[in-house]
Amino acid sequence: TGDAHVQDGEPLVLVCREGGVAWLTLNRGHRFNPLSSEMMAALEAALDDAAADASVHAIVLAAKGRGFCAGHDLKELRAHAGDKTWQRRLFDDCSRMMTKLTRMPQPVIARVHGIATAAGCQLVSMCDLAVASESASFALPGVNTGVFCSTPAVGVERNVGRKRAMEMALSGDIIDARTALDWGLVNEVVPAGQLDSAVQDLLERVTQGSPDSKGIGKQALYAQIGLDQPQAYA
Repeated sequence: TGDAHVQDGEPLVLVCREGGVAWLTLNRGHRFNPLSSEMMAALEAALDDAAADASVHAIVLAAKGRGFCAGHDLKELRAHAGDKTWQRRLFDDCSRMMTKLTRMPQPVIARVHGIATAAGCQLVSMCDLAVASESASFALPGVNTGVFCSTPAVGVERNVGRKRAMEMALSGDIIDARTALDWGLVNEVVPAGQLDSAVQDLLERVTQGSPDSKGIGKQALYAQIGLDQPQAYA
């Protein structure tokens, strides 16, 4: 396990190796794993370590507790409410960490249970693949507290499309796992008791073949998203 970033005597992100798979588990489950500045730093450090390790062929992003991730740490944000410099740095750090998920040479799978809201929903959207429990739910609820989820919507829109993302961001409504599957936010929805086996099955399928070719292919796929067809083929 990794413990470079510790809070209350516990690592913020648990790091476990199972063969060629690195499991990164958010470890503030009693608070629904908020993306505090320290949590993001811990997760980014774990991602950097995994990206640099050629023996890691896939990464699973999971979470402890009753939910996946409730987004940014509102307690921390309130404590810095008047510090625009600190807030700008926080959101810049978040954008860098989220983008890093798409630039990892390995496939990254989100293992989602319970809530994934605001930046937590963004976290799911920025992973290459996602498997969700039937109990999972997703939302961009910032509008309910007067803060539009503009940054989380960047990744979500690239999964569900413009109209669906706008609906989520303007309404703040919660969507269930089956809706998330229908809209393209997750790849698969299974009963809670089958979540780990479904993740393992997906891992087996996406780690077959050459890791190098998958890394190159992943980068090429992300690079052409948003380009028109002639540019994409170029």
